[in-house]
Amino acid sequence: MAQERPASSKLNRVRVGAVTYLNARPLVEALGEIDPTLEIVFDHPSRLADSLAVGRLDVAMIPSIEYARQPGYRIISDACIACDGPVRSVKLYGRVAVENIHTLALDEGSRTSAALARILLKERFGVTPETRPLPIGASLEDSSADAALMIGDRGIAMADGDFEFVWDLGAEWSRWTGLPFVFALWIARPGVELHGVGAALAQARDVGLGRLEEIARREAPKVELSERECLSYLRDNLKFHFGPRQRQGLERFFALAGRHGLAPPGVQLDFYDDVVV
Repeated sequence: MAQERPASSKLNRVRVGAVTYLNARPLVEALGEIDPTLEIVFDHPSRLADSLAVGRLDVAMIPSIEYARQPGYRIISDACIACDGPVRSVKLYGRVAVENIHTLALDEGSRTSAALARILLKERFGVTPETRPLPIGASLEDSSADAALMIGDRGIAMADGDFEFVWDLGAEWSRWTGLPFVFALWIARPGVELHGVGAALAQARDVGLGRLEEIARREAPKVELSERECLSYLRDNLKFHFGPRQRQGLERFFALAGRHGLAPPGVQLDFYDDVVV
């Protein structure tokens, strides 16, 4: 059970930033029930990262790369969004052969996937393309780049078009490293009292995983999937526990991000007091 915290007013409620995408639904499905004192704000991962950085949020599910870029952050829960193989909702579409990519459009909804795409292209093929933004509301047809990254709900379905290749970045990472990939984590900014919040986040994850069929039934029409496809995505493609192998994968990612100037070198993982991995 989540540890009890004193009732708080609107002025000092803990502000929690939650991801709008389907992949985060099991993490937040029951969060308001478990701790009604939390003020939950929904947004895209990149916007949550910005809000946490400037103090508009106290805790947020943010792209894992943003942990590496912000000193003082701590991992507050062993609930996460990860994969250990194909993830389905993070795809890189190539209009030319990989070695001929000169321009890369990056979905503005995420920063971790953008860093991962650049790392895979550089490490495996020696390719360092010019990057361009792909706005959150845009489609592949809105960009003429040689390759384009799409994530989240709109990344699940295959895009129409004639492509030289389509990468599932979770599968590519796993095939290359043999490790899971962690896309997002519950992160706390420094200087706020968060006793019991980490336990509530973990409990919410556990309750949510017990409601996958209910979530799939409700959410499938919103993302234009069948109920069966939606359930398979949540149950089979995504991992929601940050354990020892996920830690290894994240540390490998941070080391590579540091090597390529996408994050500071030598990032160490720092956990809130009651998180055990």
